[in-house]
Amino acid sequence: MSDELKYLSRLVAAGRLDRRAFMGRAAALGVTAMGAGTLLTSQVRAQGAVKGGTIRVGIQGGSSTDSLDPATATNSTATQILRMWGEPLVELTADGGLENVLAEEFSASADAATWTFKIRPGVTFSNGKTLEPADVAATLERHAGEESQSGALGLLTGITSITVEGDSVVIALDGPNADLPYLLTDYHLMIQPGGGKEAPDAAIGTGPYTLVAHEAGVRSVFEKNPNYWREDLGHAATIELLVINDDTARSAALQSGQVHMVNRVAPKVASLVSRMPGVTVHSTPSAGHYVFIMHCNTAPFDNNDLRLALKYAMNREEMVDKILFGNGTVGNDTPINAAYPLFSDDIEQRTYDPDKAAFHFKASGHEGPILLRTSDNSFPGAPDASQLFQQSAAAAGIELDIKREPNDGYWSEVWNTQPFCTSYWGGRSVQDAMFSTAYSSAADWNDTRFFNPQFDQLLVAARGELNEETRKGMYRDMSVMVRDEGGLICPMFNNFIDATSDKVAGWGPSKGFDLMNFYAPMKMWVVG
Repeated sequence: MSDELKYLSRLVAAGRLDRRAFMGRAAALGVTAMGAGTLLTSQVRAQGAVKGGTIRVGIQGGSSTDSLDPATATNSTATQILRMWGEPLVELTADGGLENVLAEEFSASADAATWTFKIRPGVTFSNGKTLEPADVAATLERHAGEESQSGALGLLTGITSITVEGDSVVIALDGPNADLPYLLTDYHLMIQPGGGKEAPDAAIGTGPYTLVAHEAGVRSVFEKNPNYWREDLGHAATIELLVINDDTARSAALQSGQVHMVNRVAPKVASLVSRMPGVTVHSTPSAGHYVFIMHCNTAPFDNNDLRLALKYAMNREEMVDKILFGNGTVGNDTPINAAYPLFSDDIEQRTYDPDKAAFHFKASGHEGPILLRTSDNSFPGAPDASQLFQQSAAAAGIELDIKREPNDGYWSEVWNTQPFCTSYWGGRSVQDAMFSTAYSSAADWNDTRFFNPQFDQLLVAARGELNEETRKGMYRDMSVMVRDEGGLICPMFNNFIDATSDKVAGWGPSKGFDLMNFYAPMKMWVVG
């Protein structure tokens, strides 16, 4: 590669040349776009993070009904806000391992039924209070309490006691669970002073930024926390989140320079966005899935024949082709895919079968149309996906009525409330976390109302199973139960499709959710 191109890449990294001009010169020198992009990325990282400036994020999912209480966060906007001001005990690394955050170290008893987390010293909350083990214990108690409505409740049901011992917090379980540290990476579990029991929505935490302005579903502004304990996180002086739920408007905001990054680029326009000058699209395979959820305890979905009829009436391949445009893979009515470490690839793939759908629909005894609620806020292209479902179901003699709900309020008025709607899940770090959050009978976020004692027993037993093959088989059995008896219709696993402008740098690999597990605004920096 020419010395000229290397020199120009250093200018881009220093903010003295824009990306478009660099890529144009690279093409003139006969260098492929991929080769030029790789060189540019390496030069930007070599220059190191630049401190200061403002990063603006165009984010999807927010609603005027959103709360700042971590326990009730239900969408990507709420999660991004939590990341700004709060921190968990441990977090996922880029390769799916664990990184100590507010826990300086942790260890388990020989049977993995008792866990000790040593709390990092010298950390302060944004209100000036020193972080203490009691704050950690109180936070976990609030989310695990009997009256809790936390999205993390299902993850914590096995806890029998939480005690403070010197500089550590000790968590005792009702049985072994080798995955407990992974469960504690859940984004609801941001450590708050006093556990957030008195002011759960005060947005006071130990994170890299403090909230200085907030209008739910519209805009949030953060300024750097001057007392933040880490040097490698939080480079911009100010970060502004703009809720832009319309897919077209979000892409236009990136193209015009109104924002520096966006999440949830609509798959149908991802290729067009990638051709915008100065824009890079990041399409990352994930455990995320776009779904249609039925309440198993509500008529007519309390009839398994009806549920099976709708599952067989789904054309999964068509969904991947026409909704994801190849940015994802076919689903199999289970929330688990190859992104999980103990995934079983031998479960029979359910395919579109109008005859089987018609058989089960007749066996259900149901007559008349079935109402499906949807919104663009549930997942990109959800109304179009609903229409495709309507057409494929019609071939089996099943009539779907589609009601398009407002984007605002969808996560409070429709999801987990109405018996049949479109939704999405971002996935979790391990199978236990996904199943415990959404399919355990005790989970507040059991959005399909799947209450199965045998499943619950297997879930608990798998936590204590140390033989990996046996445990894998148990998770396979649970996936089959959800697939054949549950209320989940999972036609597709989506890639996370984000896009960034050349005015910011520092994008890197990640596990978890979109926007680098929602750390992109804090890990990236302004370059021009």
